[in-house]
This record gives sequence, structure tokens and C-alpha cells, in this order.
Amino acid sequence: MKVVVNNIAASTGGALSILRDFYHFIKQTDDQNEWIFLLSDYYIEETENIKVVIIDNVKKSRLKKLKFDFISGKKIINDLNPDVVFSMQNIITYGVRTSQVLYVHQPIPFQDLKKFSLIKSNEHSLAIYQYFIGSIIKLSIVKSDKVIAQTMTMKNSIIKKTRINADKISAILPNIANITQYKIPNIFQSNSFFYPAFSGVYKNQTCIYDSCEILNKKSLNDFVVNLTIQSNNIKPNITYMGYIDRMKVYEQYNKSTLIFPSYIESCATPIIEAKQMGTLILLADVEYAREIMADYPNAYFFNPFKPDELAILMEKVIKGDITKLDVTTVQNNRESTWADVVKVILNH
Repeated sequence: MKVVVNNIAASTGGALSILRDFYHFIKQTDDQNEWIFLLSDYYIEETENIKVVIIDNVKKSRLKKLKFDFISGKKIINDLNPDVVFSMQNIITYGVRTSQVLYVHQPIPFQDLKKFSLIKSNEHSLAIYQYFIGSIIKLSIVKSDKVIAQTMTMKNSIIKKTRINADKISAILPNIANITQYKIPNIFQSNSFFYPAFSGVYKNQTCIYDSCEILNKKSLNDFVVNLTIQSNNIKPNITYMGYIDRMKVYEQYNKSTLIFPSYIESCATPIIEAKQMGTLILLADVEYAREIMADYPNAYFFNPFKPDELAILMEKVIKGDITKLDVTTVQNNRESTWADVVKVILNH
């Protein structure tokens, strides 16, 4: 079988990591099928049955990307004569003469917690995704042959917004590496907090800032919140770490309480990783978080729009009223979840 994988959008961050993780799974497990990756650069190496086609002008603008999806892309893909196309970037390529499997990981069009503003500069691009790109994603879901979402929460939201048949969509968790080998006992510090996320409206660092101010007004100031963003905006009790490598992230999972106030996620990797490590977690009381945490005893929830609730939890952690329980490590002992994705692709 010949499979075309369309992931031209991947070039940095999580999207590139997911691309490479999927590629490595294919490289290690499948030498029977032909895989052709459409990418914007040589982010992976070719093998006997894995080829790369570079399309380097599509990412230059959103308009060029849409032109590829609706006009020029079909000729490129049809000329490759695939048996199935797997799009990893939320949108199918229109006009392709074969089955298409769509991987949907953009949650913004499928949530009702926040209506982003086209007028506010810090929300403009999010509003475009919510109202305009979101409409294209929803149409792609309807037009595709199979859809893959990352959680049941996301699956149910997609069904609600598009009214597709539930049999058409699968919920498959992202492939999260087992990091339990990095678990270190007895280094937890009750006055240390950690939030690994980029800066953004729905990532909701504002809730943390406001919670810190509430605690300061109560003369509680012997604590630190480490954020993995860069900023010159000095805030009480906040340390801006900027980018940190994986080992430092694991160290923080061991010694700190994870705060996760983000209220829009397809699937939040940090809370899955922290759950593996037995980390104490304070997180937004929203559906995706409830699903991922299940009955995890070190999880405490707060309304992400009420920083006073987060402040109460932080105070309890600092004072020892909430303690980190020594829980049995939570991990996934099964094979890579990419196996389920490949099964959907090959049995479309």
C-alpha cells in the first residue's frame, strides 16, 4: 500500500516532535508499505520504503497554505497515486482521488469556554482559528473518510460540532514516552511550582500571576513559580526560565507542584508526563483535564477563570495541608499508540 503523509505545516515545536515520533515508529515497524511524506524541509531521513517530497513555499503565508489545500495540492498528491492520504495538520487536501484520514489536534474551534476577539491584538490569530480556519477544519472532518482525535473529550466535541457518525472517528492518545525512570524520591519542595507552556491567552499565565498577588496580600511570599517563557515583565514570585531541556523538565516534575491553568487543549502532554511521575498537580477544571487525570489522587482542580481558587490550593500546598501522596507510578505499558493510528490508516 502507498500512503502519502501530508505534514507540510510541521517545522518547529510539538508539531515537529510528533512528525518525527510518527516517522520513527514507521521506520522501526513497517517495511512492507510505501510511505511518502510531504514536508517543508528534510526533517526526516529517507529509507528504502520512506520517501520525502519537499514543498517549501506553502508555509510562507496562511493564504499559500489554503491555496495548497484547495487548489494546487490535489495535483501533487494525485500524481503520486496513493492508496490513502494521512493528513496530520487538521485539514484535508480537496480534490484528491483517494481516501483521506485526518488527524485533528486543533481544539480551538471545538470549545465553548472562550470566544476570541478579532479586535484584540492578542486574540486576533486565535479568533481566526476559531471562526474561519475552524470552519475549514470542520468541513474537512465531514469530507474525510476517517478522523483521529487525541482524547474522548475531543472526539465528543468534534461529533457535537460536525454531527459526524461516531463510527467515523477514533480517539487515540498521543504516543507519550515512559519517563518513570527519571522519577527521583524525596526531593519535593512544597514552595516550588512549575508550569511548562508557551505564552498565550488560553495558556492562562494570567491566572497564576493573579494568584501570586492574592497570596502576597496575605503575606505569603516564600514560594516560587517557574514558567518556561521569556519575559521582562517582573511579577512577584515568578521566575522566567525560558526554554529548558527535557531533563530539567523532569527535575521540575519531581521537586515541584505542577500548575496547569490552560483551559483549551487537545491533549496536554505535561499533565500526562507529570501523572507518570507521581507529581502533585493543580489544574483547570475542564473536560480534557478530568479525562486525563481520571482517578489520579494527586490532582486538584480549580476554575481557570477564578485565580482565588488556585491561590487557595497553592496556599494549602505551601502550608502542607495538601501533601504529595506516594502513589503507584502511572504508566502506559502497551506498545506505541501510533500502532492504533497506523491501523486506522491502513484499514480505512
